[in-house]
Amino acid sequence: MSVGVGDKAPDFQMATDGGGEVSLKALKGRNVVLYFYPKDDTPGCTKEACGFQEALPDFSRIDAEIIGVSKDSVARHKNFKSKYGLEFRLASDEDGGVCESYGVWTEKKNYGRSYMGIERSTFLIDGKGVIRNVWRKVKVDGHVDEVLQAAKAL
Repeated sequence: MSVGVGDKAPDFQMATDGGGEVSLKALKGRNVVLYFYPKDDTPGCTKEACGFQEALPDFSRIDAEIIGVSKDSVARHKNFKSKYGLEFRLASDEDGGVCESYGVWTEKKNYGRSYMGIERSTFLIDGKGVIRNVWRKVKVDGHVDEVLQAAKAL
């Protein structure tokens, strides 16, 4: 399954670091930047997370909530957040259901080997729960600025 611009964003409920939970329904009325990444504490994922952290004040000014999602456990998320001083929520999709509903659980290839994994992707969801922008196969450099400009336009 894959979702695109103009589609109603699939609802979700996931555990977050610190023992909390996050759901799209609870964020109604706010813009949401839902970004999927492969794994905590790896070079690209760390660079992306730190980029969102650096821009967090700008996203806060436009009432946009940032949520990072991977299949890592809540405990791994907690360690990752602590290590890099991340102040936004990281949600754990250990069973992969949310990744599936957003179409980011895909076949990947590395050195001729095929495997299933998270395709680095970002979804900008408006306050009514409609997907307004989608970035797939994200290249980290410049991505946060691109998402911020799109969020400012909502």
